Amino acid sequence: MTEQEAKEAVRAMGLRLVELGLTAGTWGNASVRFSASEMAITPSGTDYSTMEASDIVVVDLRTGEARGGKPSSEKTLHMEIYRTRGEAMAVVHTHSMSASTVAAARREVPPILDDLAQIVGPSIRVADYSLPGSRKMARTVLRAMSGRMAALMANHGAVAIGRSADEAILCAQIVEKGCRAFVEAEFLGGAKSLPRLEAAIMHEVYLRKYSKLKKGARS
Repeated sequence: MTEQEAKEAVRAMGLRLVELGLTAGTWGNASVRFSASEMAITPSGTDYSTMEASDIVVVDLRTGEARGGKPSSEKTLHMEIYRTRGEAMAVVHTHSMSASTVAAARREVPPILDDLAQIVGPSIRVADYSLPGSRKMARTVLRAMSGRMAALMANHGAVAIGRSADEAILCAQIVEKGCRAFVEAEFLGGAKSLPRLEAAIMHEVYLRKYSKLKKGARS
């Protein structure tokens, strides 16, 4: 993937997040890693509906230096994910309603749906609260994402990764769907979890079955 292709991909991700109702206005952010040492990320304070590929900012993953504008205030979170999760080629941070609701309640979502277990992992953990944009927040999110493709951020929202831009968006969709199902199931007497071991196996099978996405994300 070239730098220009990465910028186009990030712009498309932003529009897709709005279309799916996972974010609005200037909230949330998205990025794509297009080389071993660089990522393209949404700029700070720019509405997705008016964003152009030329507005997307490039950040050096080693130094944090940006070119082409002011990057999202959450650039540290994206950088640390790419540094730590070698398989991650795209990251999205959303403020979708159900995910934000569960994040505000600080409730871990058990594996109540097959697709949640397959794509996200054996649960959706909640990262401890810390100031947005801080290194502490990045550390707590990475802890919560251990063995998983997403996490909730206490009193904030959600973050999801993918081995491609499409997979990151899909993961964010499944997080929102899982959180909504969890909230509504609680009103019906309580959400019933799949066996944790089976959920973990389902996630591992998904990762192996679709491992080709790792290569496709770099092409």
